Amino acid sequence: MPEINPQIDLKIGQKIEPKIETKISLIVGLGNPGSQYDRTRHNIGFMAVDHLADRWGIELASEKKFQGIYGEGRYVGGKIRLLKPTTFMNLSGQSARSIVDWYKLEPQSMLVIYDDMDLPLGKIRLRPNGSSGGHNGMKSLIAHLGTQEFPRLRLGIGRSNNPKDNPSINHVLGTFAAEEAKILPELLKLTEDITRSIDASGMEKTMSIFNSRSIPVESA
Repeated sequence: MPEINPQIDLKIGQKIEPKIETKISLIVGLGNPGSQYDRTRHNIGFMAVDHLADRWGIELASEKKFQGIYGEGRYVGGKIRLLKPTTFMNLSGQSARSIVDWYKLEPQSMLVIYDDMDLPLGKIRLRPNGSSGGHNGMKSLIAHLGTQEFPRLRLGIGRSNNPKDNPSINHVLGTFAAEEAKILPELLKLTEDITRSIDASGMEKTMSIFNSRSIPVESA
C-alpha cells in the first residue's frame, strides 16, 4: 500500500496536499539475451539485476509467462520481484507488461534500470518518470505500458572516443575496457543503495542524494 508523506508549507503554516510515495515492488533490468551480449555496456541493466539477486539471495530462472528471467524474494523494503526480459531490447515492453498485468502492479511500483550513452561511465540518474530519451528498450516499455509514469535509473556508459565506432552499435554492444570494469562493482552497489533509499526516504530525497554522485574512472 502506498505511503503518504504529509508536507508542511512553512511560509503559510498550512498543511498542503500529502504526497503519495509508492514502494518499489518490481525491478526490471534491460539488456539482450545470449552469451554474445554478456557483460556488454548495453547489458548493464541485466548486470544490475544479477547483482541485486546475489545480494538479496534471490534465485533467478527462466519464466515463460513473463518472457524473461525472473525471481522474487524479500529485502529490507519488503517483497521484491526481479526481471530480465529475454525478448531482446527492442521488445522489452512485452515482458514488462506481462508481469505488471499478472501481478496487477502499478507501473509506479516498477523501477527500470538501463544504460545511457548521454551520461559518462560512473554517473547515474534517477527519475520518477519521463520520455524514452531515444532508448529503444524504454520506447518499448512506454508503448506497452501506455504511460511514462514509472521510475527509471539510468547508468552511464559514456560514448566512444573512437571516430570509427558506430556509437549505436560498436560501443553499446562492446564490453567494458579493463579500467572501466574496475568501477562496476561500486556502480552496481549503488543500485542496491538507491533501491533501499527509495523505500526508506522516497524518490525526491533519493534523487537529491544520488544524482550528484560520480564514480571516477582511472585512466590506464
